[in-house]
Amino acid sequence: MQSLGQLLQTGDWKGEKHVPVIHLPDSVKKSEGFQLKVSIGDEVKHPNKLEHHIKWIKVFYFEENGKFPIQIANFDFTAHGEAGVYTEPSGATNVVLNKPGFIYAMAYCNIHGLWENKAELKF
Repeated sequence: MQSLGQLLQTGDWKGEKHVPVIHLPDSVKKSEGFQLKVSIGDEVKHPNKLEHHIKWIKVFYFEENGKFPIQIANFDFTAHGEAGVYTEPSGATNVVLNKPGFIYAMAYCNIHGLWENKAELKF
């Protein structure tokens, strides 16, 4: 049996419409808030129909020399054309951190499974 990590797919978000794009400032200051945004389909738009859509994006922080990641955001997208209502796969949150590390984003497409990306957070 495979572990969940073996099922995560990656790719170049500029050429693959499923990879979460992590939007971070170039650097942040310790204990100072900043906006973290994640999105799908910045370069290649992902379909948003009942039969093919992004269901959710989860965001984690892993501090430098840490033991385990901490989930910092969860975005659910539940409208995919029902009655003409659509939710686009993007979300933003304000975050305060005390150490540099990495931001990981994981997204789920109902047709193509789990996708991940990571970005380094520098202080």
